[in-house]
Amino acid sequence: MRNLEPLMIFARVAEMKSFTQAAESLGIQKGRASMVVRELEHELGVTLLHRTTRTVQLTEDGRAFYARARDLLADADALGSMFTDAGMPLKGRLRVDMPAILAQSVVIPALPQLLDAYPELEIELSSTDRRVDLVQEGFDCVVRLGPIVDETLIARPLGRLRMINAASPRYLNRFGVPETLEDLLNQQHRMVHYIRNFGSKPDGWEYPSGDGYKSLMLPGAVTVNSVPAYHDAGLAGLGLIQAGSPSLLAHIKRGALVEILPHLRPEPLTASFVVAHRRNLSPRVRAFISWTEEILRPYFD
Repeated sequence: MRNLEPLMIFARVAEMKSFTQAAESLGIQKGRASMVVRELEHELGVTLLHRTTRTVQLTEDGRAFYARARDLLADADALGSMFTDAGMPLKGRLRVDMPAILAQSVVIPALPQLLDAYPELEIELSSTDRRVDLVQEGFDCVVRLGPIVDETLIARPLGRLRMINAASPRYLNRFGVPETLEDLLNQQHRMVHYIRNFGSKPDGWEYPSGDGYKSLMLPGAVTVNSVPAYHDAGLAGLGLIQAGSPSLLAHIKRGALVEILPHLRPEPLTASFVVAHRRNLSPRVRAFISWTEEILRPYFD
């Protein structure tokens, strides 16, 4: 291949699953994008994309090629900025995914300061509670809580997110304020249950024990499968909840929630920045990682 333009067009089509949207984002004609990708497939001797009237999907060969293409484009981006002034403004699009509550409670409120510093930076922020596919869905980086199970990804630890036990004043007026684990049972406390998939067994009330952590199963009348709904159930007085400090501190400050059992907090969640690139990170990704580390630092143990 004589230049990187075919890779850039192919990667954008793969990320956006649309020739039309990819062409618009690159400022070229749809016909040119389609022609360039077909020529690339002819040169490689494989089919990279499944095309239908509604969408475009990567083939198995396409997924493998896309992963390498992303690495190469990232290297080219880093090489192009190798001798630029570190103070030069960042430009271009950055696609990021992170847990919804983290985005809503911390990152989005702080985004104006990032965009004031880099006005030519464009942020595509996905906020979900599912584990996205970085390669298939075209994300530059994601923030994940908990262990990283995919060994093909590159994870950079951010810290350990502090967890909090909490309940609404209405709930505590009804059941009492627990001071010990025994109070949770003796006062007949309830907890809001959270599960990813209905039908699975919910986790119990987590607490420190010795060098590790244990769980105490408490009853609960409400089970939810999304983090925002879990928090809302706690705010409504439906039971005790355990959640990350970024999402609960604002509610605690305004009196909508009360922290309980501060000496028996659950295990902190490991927070990581995850990328698919095996080589250099682009300046945009490096800058976003550094900024995110800074705004999240107050919430880490």
